[in-house]
Amino acid sequence: MILANISFDLSAIDGFALTVTVVGYVIVFLALVVLYYVYTLMPKVIQISIRKKLRRQGKEKHVKDEHLSIPGEVNAAISMALILYFSDAHDEESTVMTIKRVSKRYSPWSSKIYSLDKYHR
Repeated sequence: MILANISFDLSAIDGFALTVTVVGYVIVFLALVVLYYVYTLMPKVIQISIRKKLRRQGKEKHVKDEHLSIPGEVNAAISMALILYFSDAHDEESTVMTIKRVSKRYSPWSSKIYSLDKYHR
């Protein structure tokens, strides 16, 4: 086993490259933190909006907190219904698929020997 002597010269890094690297990492990290808070606070914002609508209609006292959120199964069913509804706007296509096995004839275009031949000459 041969061990190579690998050394890293830190003096080759200039200040501009270090600044760009640090600023880039800070921007990406801050963007991830902002996205985390947006996605965690979004259900609460939606619940507040629903409560305001119910308060205007005078129905807030009759609704419990667990009835304000929609379960994932219901969201999946609504999404699937929308997909089926919007795909219905296109032409009706048959769902019959026919697979025929066709024997291939020899073709020099698909032969690997001809594609490798130019490298052996």
